Amino acid sequence: MAKIFITGIAGGFGLPTARALLAQGHQVAGSVRSRTGRNADTIAALEALGALIVEMDVTDTTSTDAGVAHAITALNGLDVLFNNAGIGCYGIQELMSPEDMNRVFDVNVTGVQRVMRAALPHFRAQGRGTILYTSSLIGRIATPFYGTYCASKWALEAVVECYRTELSGFGIESCIIEPGAMPTAFFDGLIIPDDPAREAQYGDFAAVPATSAQGLAQMLKATPDQRPERIAEAVTALLALPFGEKPFRTVVDHTGVGPEIERYNTALHDVTRTVLTNFGIADMLRLNA
Repeated sequence: MAKIFITGIAGGFGLPTARALLAQGHQVAGSVRSRTGRNADTIAALEALGALIVEMDVTDTTSTDAGVAHAITALNGLDVLFNNAGIGCYGIQELMSPEDMNRVFDVNVTGVQRVMRAALPHFRAQGRGTILYTSSLIGRIATPFYGTYCASKWALEAVVECYRTELSGFGIESCIIEPGAMPTAFFDGLIIPDDPAREAQYGDFAAVPATSAQGLAQMLKATPDQRPERIAEAVTALLALPFGEKPFRTVVDHTGVGPEIERYNTALHDVTRTVLTNFGIADMLRLNA
């Protein structure tokens, strides 16, 4: 059984994944920003199942270093890191303030970098590790009103592409999970731009984001297979595969968009391998199918 650390363990994807892994007998630790507040009951339930909960803020380097170190010590090691903490945003792109954009990137991109810098010395020293990342289907394409979120996930995908190659020689495999939209608390915590003066300049179009969001909610309601437990299934399936034979990207979607993203991923996979082959470094892709 593996020793696993999940960032954002109390969230929409972290919670069902933690439950599934604990049910399989894995040792699981996870981070939350605070043990009190709206997550208190969830945290208590996870602890009752045997999870170790660590207070950690991925936007703070000192907090992240201490949180990861505490998890590794408490678990007496670490085999798998699941970079799952994230934040969303929604609205007309021009209305998104630079400060709000920075906040999204600080969690979704720089936050992952903080966690990686805290965990990688351990993985490199032991010469083996598995690192998972939560991205998104719209980390591959851009859709209206999610511009900043898309940009952060596109950036994450690029960062992980580099980690994939740079870490393979140290025995560290990388896997990106790309969910479609799912009915989770993610939508309750979205950053919504607040710039009424600019919004007024958009006239009737300013009402379109709300209408679009209603359409997405109706689609999700009509697609019961599109649920966060699918992420838990994807994670457990990946961890069951032999080391070094896991796919680099796993699409999790039941809305009909998934196959198009898989087609895109296959094409990029082939292009990446060709480019690295031309540079004589294709062996840096050794740890992924």
